[in-house]
Amino acid sequence: MLLAAVLLAVVAAFAVVLLVRLVRARRVLRRAGVPVENTLAFWGALIYVISPVDLLPDPVYLDDIGVLLLALRSLQAAADRYGVGNR
Repeated sequence: MLLAAVLLAVVAAFAVVLLVRLVRARRVLRRAGVPVENTLAFWGALIYVISPVDLLPDPVYLDDIGVLLLALRSLQAAADRYGVGNR
């Protein structure tokens, strides 16, 4: 039981870190003038993470982390297209 709680805490912390990175990436793209339609992945990821509907049960955050990773990858591709450098 303790191992499951520790694993759950680690996965939740990972999801929070990814969410923070997603918000920072969105700010950089917004400042650089990347069009809104390229930030739809950000909004979709936030809606999915907040939504009570999940592909996997709530104690398992793997689907949420996957959605956040896809959003980050999409935002990174948009940044590369518009020449936004890493900060």
